[in-house]
Amino acid sequence: MPLDTFLPELYAETPSLAGSNRVAVAGPWITEAEVAAVTDAVTSGWYGNATSHIVAFEEAFAQHTQRRFALSTPSCTAALHLLLAGLGIGKGDEVIVPELTWIATASPITYVGATPVFSDVDSVDWCLSADTLEACITPNTKAAIVVDLYGNMPNYHQLQAVADKHGIVLIEDAAQSIGAMYNDKPAGAYGQAAVFSFHGAKTLTTGEGGMLVLDDEDLYNRCVILRDHGRIPGEPRLFWQNDVGFKYKLSNIQAALGLAQLQRLPSLVSRKRALFNLYQQHLGHVEGLTWSNEGDKVCHSHWMSTVFLDAALGWEKIPLMETLRDRNIDVRPVFYPLSQLPAFSGYATQMQQAKARNTTAYHLSPYGINLPSALCLEDKQIIDASEALAGLLLK
Repeated sequence: MPLDTFLPELYAETPSLAGSNRVAVAGPWITEAEVAAVTDAVTSGWYGNATSHIVAFEEAFAQHTQRRFALSTPSCTAALHLLLAGLGIGKGDEVIVPELTWIATASPITYVGATPVFSDVDSVDWCLSADTLEACITPNTKAAIVVDLYGNMPNYHQLQAVADKHGIVLIEDAAQSIGAMYNDKPAGAYGQAAVFSFHGAKTLTTGEGGMLVLDDEDLYNRCVILRDHGRIPGEPRLFWQNDVGFKYKLSNIQAALGLAQLQRLPSLVSRKRALFNLYQQHLGHVEGLTWSNEGDKVCHSHWMSTVFLDAALGWEKIPLMETLRDRNIDVRPVFYPLSQLPAFSGYATQMQQAKARNTTAYHLSPYGINLPSALCLEDKQIIDASEALAGLLLK
């Protein structure tokens, strides 16, 4: 989908971060609409209204993602843990995840006692592909978690065909992709279920928070019970539990903020895409840069403006990040391969196999950076950051 088709005049009033001389890598855009919504929740969202904003947020989010049900949670990690527990995934099961993602995609797999299997990513969209997924499926595979990396989306039709062929559950990790679309359907609409993050760095924020969206009513009811310490809704004994569950709820105040942000989502995504467009315009003369590819059927939400450097430019990500930070330009490294992290040293066999198999992820990671993508940034800050980066790369 052409970039300019999603750049309407939705952000005439560009947000700013008063008093800061740093070019921030991530952060929200909060207006009077959000302040009013949170104020209403603080002043009237108690007693009989204690869940009013939660219900409204969940219903609106389900509608946005074209799902039957939505369950708000304190984080995306909690949403994924809740889903895996609801699916009954546990010891002896394997769940496939892509190498290039935040650890929270894989850590809930270990919470339920299952084994994470680290898959390579596609060299074009940097997400799981049908081929990279199928290469990792074994008789023990129960599910695969597909990550919409940095707001991009892979070919879900091909991925679902592989999942159906092998009888495994496909889960969409849409933590980074609110507002993105694939084949005219929104992020969150694919797989048996999807999860979202509303961390303060995300495009849509509740400060901290997450959402689980799905269509299966039985699975939804199971997750509702597990989300509230195993308590069945409407149980007259009130403090009677049949299961050991979790305390995975979002607050009414957070939900009010989330609903106000959701109502402004087109503006938020439009601004993110505009930031990415500015980087491409002002770094287009620098050879050896690979930008996140947007397929014909994809509307990339560009949570992060991400670029990979050709090794011939002579910079790996950490030295480049440190140099830019010295100039008050905050950048982040592209995720390290999960199979490289000491956190997963207890899965030695999986790590060894992944390091030998996942050549694309290991090739990309050392040279990838997230450029400043905060919604508070002004155009001039993006242009200045682009010129600073170009100056380093063209020396």
